[in-house]
Amino acid sequence: MGLFDFIKGELIEVIDWVESDSDTIMWKFPDKDCNIKYGAQLTVRESQTAIFVDEGRFGDIYEPGRFELITQNMPITTTLKSWKHGFNSPFKVDVYYLSTKTFTGLKWGTPNPIILRDPQFKQVRVKAFGTYFIKVTEPEKFFREFAGTKRVVKVHEVEDALRDIVSPKFAEAVAEAQVSVLDMVSNYTELGDKVAPILQKDLDRFGISLERFQITSTSLPKEVEAFYDKMTNVNMVEDMNKFQQFQNANAIEKAAENPNGGAGEGIGAGLGFGMAQMFMNQNQNQNNPNAPKESKADIMNMLKELGELKTAGILTEEEFTTKKKELLARL
Repeated sequence: MGLFDFIKGELIEVIDWVESDSDTIMWKFPDKDCNIKYGAQLTVRESQTAIFVDEGRFGDIYEPGRFELITQNMPITTTLKSWKHGFNSPFKVDVYYLSTKTFTGLKWGTPNPIILRDPQFKQVRVKAFGTYFIKVTEPEKFFREFAGTKRVVKVHEVEDALRDIVSPKFAEAVAEAQVSVLDMVSNYTELGDKVAPILQKDLDRFGISLERFQITSTSLPKEVEAFYDKMTNVNMVEDMNKFQQFQNANAIEKAAENPNGGAGEGIGAGLGFGMAQMFMNQNQNQNNPNAPKESKADIMNMLKELGELKTAGILTEEEFTTKKKELLARL
């Protein structure tokens, strides 16, 4: 092999990128320190952009198509290399391909609970999770502000970089929406629409477009969930049949948990039904102005039953104190 054949074999004649996976955003053409032949063929496929970088300076940028690398098709590179009278010898530039397709299914979440003001619970800790879609819309800006001189950039690198940005933006959007944590599930779409433009401001500097932002789940502290469940049960008192069924079911469940039985369960069920009846009588009296007022003895009996409910573990200390104040106020 002669010297000319050796040099010819070291020249790059075809430049293209066939994506081998679905999670690469940027890929550097592996030139192996070889020069590009004048007149070489550059192929840029759909959802791709090719960037020429000459000694750290941006050269020509190519959108989808097939290009013959001659001076007429490389105006910026020609200027950078001072090819005043044309050039027909091999040349050296770095070629980077960027994928401009939409990357889906990126994950986000709040690593720690965020504290929100809530109209019902005042302050609540909430954790949230979801997905989002992104797309590189300004390849130069993405290369300059995010990728730098890396040979390959994977989508998970962007996902990791944005993780600390998404959480505070979600908190900001929820605070602005003033949605109760109990109503969050029915407002996922509305909240997602509020987060998207707030988050987009941070993505603009990277040349990234946020195509979609979704909230898939939220979780509340256990004590809030327990309180919500208890409130749901209390609301059942308005229907005595439902409440009695609920109490019977609870009594059966407790009996199954304690095969030896015990007086506490029976007392608890009886007192629970008695207190429910007391609540119903109070509501009837409040809605009927002609109904006879409760006597002092009646109220004292209610207080006694209230204390027994607390002793049986049916009422919490807070519930007992609240109801006690109501009854004492009527003496």
